[in-house]
Amino acid sequence: MDLLSLEHFSGCLNETFSADLQGMQAAFVLVEAQPLPVRSPDALRAPFSLVFHNASALLFPQQTYRMHHPRLGSTDIFLVPVAQDRTGFLYQAVFN
Repeated sequence: MDLLSLEHFSGCLNETFSADLQGMQAAFVLVEAQPLPVRSPDALRAPFSLVFHNASALLFPQQTYRMHHPRLGSTDIFLVPVAQDRTGFLYQAVFN
């Protein structure tokens, strides 16, 4: 598999990724995909950030989740809860 990049995700804004959570599935909608400042010119990829929204009232812990998307397939993504709104929680993934 190719090293994941911002380009892999930028066409998936407002689309749903599903995550395996101990035998059940949770829906995470990609709401933001942004580049981050480049700190090392010899890095393997340009750094970027993804923000997902989950509408569950349950806060999922910071950890790696197996995420599935119809076009991208399956990949492990480390999600960190970063905010709560009236409809659920926001989770960020940072790729360096």
